[in-house]
Amino acid sequence: MNTSTLPALVQRFFTDRLTGQLEASPNTIAGYRDTFRLLLRYASQRFGKPPTKLKVEDLDAALVGEFLTHVEKVRRNSARSRNTRLAAIRSFYRYVAMNAPEHALHCQRVLSMPNKRYTRRSVDFIDRTEMEALLAAPDASTWIGRRDRVILLLALQTGLRVSELINLDCGDVLLGVGAHIRCEGKGRKERSTPLRRDTVRTLEAWLKERSGNADDPVFPTIRGDRLSRDAVEHLVRKYTLAASRACASLMGKRVSPHVLRHSTAMDLLQNGVDRTVIALWLGHESVETTQIYVHADMRLKEKALARVKSTTSRPGRYRPDDALLSFLESL
Repeated sequence: MNTSTLPALVQRFFTDRLTGQLEASPNTIAGYRDTFRLLLRYASQRFGKPPTKLKVEDLDAALVGEFLTHVEKVRRNSARSRNTRLAAIRSFYRYVAMNAPEHALHCQRVLSMPNKRYTRRSVDFIDRTEMEALLAAPDASTWIGRRDRVILLLALQTGLRVSELINLDCGDVLLGVGAHIRCEGKGRKERSTPLRRDTVRTLEAWLKERSGNADDPVFPTIRGDRLSRDAVEHLVRKYTLAASRACASLMGKRVSPHVLRHSTAMDLLQNGVDRTVIALWLGHESVETTQIYVHADMRLKEKALARVKSTTSRPGRYRPDDALLSFLESL
């Protein structure tokens, strides 16, 4: 196979570049894989030939632009998802430019394609009352109910991403002095998150019942396998619906594992925790990422408003309390 053909370059990009050189995470590789699966199928239909017969020149800036429009208009993806697809395509063409210089000009045209601007939505979160209703929803008399309550409690207390939750092993939970959990987040960054006493007691009881080895998942399925992302998202939706019967404010709310993560951040912020600490707690790359919670927190804005004097009040006149200042004021 010619090493400069499109099939060869795509295969080498995934095996050599992403897996070998960058040691990209499974999530990153899966995201790039899905992008190229969609792109190659779209190009194949566009040109009427199988993906293995496509050339680098076929996937030019014009076709990539059409594909991104297809992603938005036909597949109903958001502008943010569209930009994520473009980022994966750009990464591939940077690799092509380095390893197949004859395509450099072609690559540059694709690399110069801009991201699409989009409106940032307000952060969704649940408050303390809604958290308590959600935690009360699982049936503690069943094994699944006890497992699911620990998942919800740990998600709300630690703010772990769903991928971090399902990848937790029993050995990652340390319940002695300075109880905490260890996890590997985005960008292969390891972090430790402390646990409250009530969470420690609940985890102790669960791990005793679960009785797994250090490398076994903390939250297994009935068959002992690791839970999937879909399974966690399903159980969060299920218990949100159940909790809404006791907590009316949950009715109609779309609560996902990531909303639970947002709720952790909002709870920390409303209790006076500094943004820098919240960024470390959640494993954010930058403190600026945590700024979205400040914008979403209505309580902080209400406190600021309370300090501002109403415009309808009559301002008082300054009266100096010293004879010299009175003289200067009269000049």
